[in-house]
Amino acid sequence: MNEKLLHFIWQKQYYNPNELVTVSGEPLKVIATGTYNLDQGPDFKQARVRIRQTTWAGNIELHLRTSDWYRHQHQHDRNFDNVILHVVWKHDAEQNGVPVLELENRVPKVLLEKFEGLMNQTSFIPCEKMMTRVEEIHWQSWKDRLVAERLQRKSAVVLKYLEENKGNWEETCWWIIARNFGSRVNMAPFEEMAKSLSLPLLARHRSQLIQLESLFMGQAGLLREKISGDDYYSLLQREYHFFREKYRLKPVNQPVYFLRMRPGNFPTLRLAQLAALMHKTTHLFSRIRDASDASALRELFDVFANDYWHYHYRFGEATRYREKRLGAVMTDSLLINAIVPLLFAYGQYHQDQVMKQKAMDLLEGSTAENNSITQGFRRMGVKNSNGYDSQAITELKNEYCSHKRCLECMIGNFLLKA
Repeated sequence: MNEKLLHFIWQKQYYNPNELVTVSGEPLKVIATGTYNLDQGPDFKQARVRIRQTTWAGNIELHLRTSDWYRHQHQHDRNFDNVILHVVWKHDAEQNGVPVLELENRVPKVLLEKFEGLMNQTSFIPCEKMMTRVEEIHWQSWKDRLVAERLQRKSAVVLKYLEENKGNWEETCWWIIARNFGSRVNMAPFEEMAKSLSLPLLARHRSQLIQLESLFMGQAGLLREKISGDDYYSLLQREYHFFREKYRLKPVNQPVYFLRMRPGNFPTLRLAQLAALMHKTTHLFSRIRDASDASALRELFDVFANDYWHYHYRFGEATRYREKRLGAVMTDSLLINAIVPLLFAYGQYHQDQVMKQKAMDLLEGSTAENNSITQGFRRMGVKNSNGYDSQAITELKNEYCSHKRCLECMIGNFLLKA
């Protein structure tokens, strides 16, 4: 037993409520368990209980043992003056003034065994072996909340960037798009690269794709080596050295990575495709905001890297010809992880429900992500039909399952109660 589980049992009333009595033998009825308190003070506020014939309204404190009240010095804390009931797992000490309710013998053992089983699991997720018991109806409302939580957190990042950019949505968009071109592995250096190159600076060179490439590659630290026999690399080096002196540029400190990565995701290729996008498009945020649907956005991001990259994945290493188009998988990844949070944040900032709904519709209309997390849930029979499902599953795994927050999870609640 721990306090989190005790809070859960009290809040959900997963105990035998019949003929409740305090440890001193007084009849007790719980009218309202109260609202969980996230701040200092008692655990639950605005609770109501009836002891004998008197109804009390106030706060409730929970502990594993009665003696914890004194160990935590609550008797000297004015925040606890309005406690009407002390709920404990085990009563082990006398307490003056505050009625005590002991729950140890009122909770089903099967619930405790299930919880212990979940906490001791080392599988992909704690409830993996129990997942077949969960019907789709239990999933849907939980997915909605998971997606809402994920979008709120991602929107907070967007709004933080917006504040740094003094309300400039175009600059904020540039940072977000560049960051997500780096995918998970190179997200940080790509973001730093974008922050080091303002849109007004890029606008001076937008018409020259090679100049954009040289700026992106150079700032990302990819033009430092000496590579003989590659004229294109030498050209980018010369361009970058000129711009570095002219604009007093400093390459980012964080390195980009190639290891354990498919060639199609190499940072060299992604930066070349990002340069092609910025070469092709002006006012990128406005174009994204005003796009009618997912098809229009996919068309906007339909770009090819410079011809050099059709024969290369990295500098100095020629390969067979293959067009380096920004593929459908990467485009939908950008839609899910960059465009949707950007539009949702814009709607939130302007209190525009239509824009927020547009973001949600784009998510539902996007292709499902395919990664180790979605594959793991698919093996358990969990539906992953579109980007909406993928984001819900990812949020669940990263924010709940990996931290064993089963008591805060609707699926965990259902399985513990079942």
